[in-house]
Amino acid sequence: MDIDDVRRVLVVGAGTMGQQIALQCAMHGYDVRLYDVDSEALPVAMGWIERYAMRLTEENRLTREQADTALARISPLADPEEAASEVDLLSESVPEDPKLKGRVFAQFNQCCPARTIFTTNTSSLVPSMFARDTGRPAQFAALHFHPDVWQSNVVDIMPHPGTSSETMDLLLAFAKRIGQISILLAKEHNGYVFNSLLGALNGAAIELAASGIAAVEDIDRAWMGIMGTPVGPFGIIDHIGLQTLWSITDYWAKKLPLDRTRRRHAAYLKRYLDEGRLGVKSGRGFYTYPDPAFAQPGFVSGEADPTASGDQSDPA
Repeated sequence: MDIDDVRRVLVVGAGTMGQQIALQCAMHGYDVRLYDVDSEALPVAMGWIERYAMRLTEENRLTREQADTALARISPLADPEEAASEVDLLSESVPEDPKLKGRVFAQFNQCCPARTIFTTNTSSLVPSMFARDTGRPAQFAALHFHPDVWQSNVVDIMPHPGTSSETMDLLLAFAKRIGQISILLAKEHNGYVFNSLLGALNGAAIELAASGIAAVEDIDRAWMGIMGTPVGPFGIIDHIGLQTLWSITDYWAKKLPLDRTRRRHAAYLKRYLDEGRLGVKSGRGFYTYPDPAFAQPGFVSGEADPTASGDQSDPA
C-alpha cells in the first residue's frame, strides 16, 4: 500500500491521546473513526475534541471553517466492525496493559481489511509484546505521539524484529503527512527516546516527594527556576495523567519485584488516585485546574500563595 492509498484512519481508545491523534489526522485531511469499548466515553471525547479545535482557532492555528471541516471528518463509533470497515491505518491508544492491547489487536484483526497497517501509541511497552496478537506482524509497529500532538509534534516510530521495511516507509510518510517530526528507532527500547529522558526526570521528582525531601511545589519551582520552563515535573505528570503514570510504574514494579523504588513510587501515586486526583482531566492532581498554582505570577519566586488555585496537599 502506498501513502496515497491511506485515506481512513481508525483510532482505538477515546482517551486524551486518542482524542488528539484523531483531531490531528482529521486536520490533515483524513477521515477518522474514533472507537471506544465504552460507548459513554465517545460523547465526552467529542466534547474534548471540539474544545481542542476551538482553542486552536483562538490561537490562530486554524480558521473556524477549517476547524468545522476537521470535526466533520471524525465519526465516533461504538460498533467495532463498523469502525473498522475499509480503514487503512489503525492507531491504538488503550491503557498500558500488554494483555489488553493484545486482545484489542486480535479483535480488530478480525474486523479490519487485510491491507490495514496497525500501530500502537504505547509509551512504555514495545510492539513485540503483542505483535503476534495483531495477526499481521509485518504490518505493525509503534507510532508514539506526544501531547499536545499539534504542539509537541514529534512522533517515535519503532519497529519490532518482524516489521517490514514497507511498513516503516509508509509510517514515515504518514507521519510527515500529519505534520509530525519522525524519530526513527533502530531497535526496540522501553520508553522510546523522549519518554526515556522524561521518565528519569519524573522518577527523580517522585522520589524526592515520596521520601519527604521537598514539597511538590518546591521541586517544581527548582526545575522551573533553573531551566526557565513554564511547568515543572509534577505539572507535567498532571498533564500525562496520574492513572497513566501509575499504570506504567505499577506494571514494572510487578515485573521487577526487587525494584523497591518503583514499588514506592507506585504506592505514592496510588494515594492520589484513591482520592480521584487524576490530573488535568479530573480537574485535580498535584495541582488544581484550570488555573494551577504553577501558572500564577510569582510562583517560582515564592511570592505567590502556592495553594491559591486549590489544595496541593499530599493525600493522607
